[in-house]
Amino acid sequence: MSTPERFNRFYLGFDIGGTKSTVVLGDEAGAMLRSETVETDLAVGPGAMIGRLCGIAERIVSEHGLAHAPPVGISCGGPLDSYHGIIHSPPNLPDWNEIPIVELVEKRLGAAVKLQNDANACALAEWRFGAGRGSSNMIFLTFGTGMGAGLVLNGNLYSGTNDMAGEIGHVRMEPDGPLGYGKHGSFEGFCSGAGIARLAQQIVRRKWAEGGEVPFCRSEADLAGLDARTVGVAALDGDAIAREIIETSGEYLGRGLAILVDVLNPERIVIGSIFVRLEPLLRPRMEAVLRRECLERSAAVCRVVPAALGEDVGKLAALSVAMQPPAKSGGTQ
Repeated sequence: MSTPERFNRFYLGFDIGGTKSTVVLGDEAGAMLRSETVETDLAVGPGAMIGRLCGIAERIVSEHGLAHAPPVGISCGGPLDSYHGIIHSPPNLPDWNEIPIVELVEKRLGAAVKLQNDANACALAEWRFGAGRGSSNMIFLTFGTGMGAGLVLNGNLYSGTNDMAGEIGHVRMEPDGPLGYGKHGSFEGFCSGAGIARLAQQIVRRKWAEGGEVPFCRSEADLAGLDARTVGVAALDGDAIAREIIETSGEYLGRGLAILVDVLNPERIVIGSIFVRLEPLLRPRMEAVLRRECLERSAAVCRVVPAALGEDVGKLAALSVAMQPPAKSGGTQ
């Protein structure tokens, strides 16, 4: 049972994305009391957009009867500098270059503000409120459009020397293969939405060259629009070629996890998005690789589980950033 609201501390969260952004008011138990989502208008520029989010926050704080804004957490795509509170032109926010967002929001709201990249923020959310609860050493993998990671080690978020820790998606699994994270054959190339789509295109073309038919992709037009969702639905429906594609991704998922298990010795690995939807198809090959590749003592203490927070993860991620202790240089928080 959660603590009665009057005894809970309040927090604000800004979940900033390339297409939409959300301002949420919540408490330390993870209860989301108010939230409002708006389009991220890139045309108005970062200053105006940040001002718009601050205005929403001020209204939410007032409507909830708070005398002043509580601590604020900002979750945003990287690259960014969490220690100095600066956004460095993320791909989904192309004109947000060298934006001192923490300083801007602190001046407007008069509250303490913290910034984290979205993978780290989601890791904190799953660790505090989701599938990572109760663990001291947890890895969170996004497995969505891309493959990002957040690390909670010895009960603290670990972000590295300059916020670049956990970029497992960039690790090369094969000399060649689907493109991901700017590198052919990378972990992200095999284990992400975009990567699965590229892998599917390669396999479909091979099947066509062998004279075979692919029920879920019958034409060049279908091939051009082929995405991971289409392949996943076909695989769940029993299509053999689609299952081959997803199981291939599961093989490389196991290889990537084996590196993390042996290097970081986590007790839990939480995986989101595509893994949540396709776990029955991904897990058998993944587990076979883990049994084959991992150090036995390390594998014995590690559970791989689907993320638990679903559509709420972005909001809880931003709130979780607000709950963090002050950032330290050197990568731990």
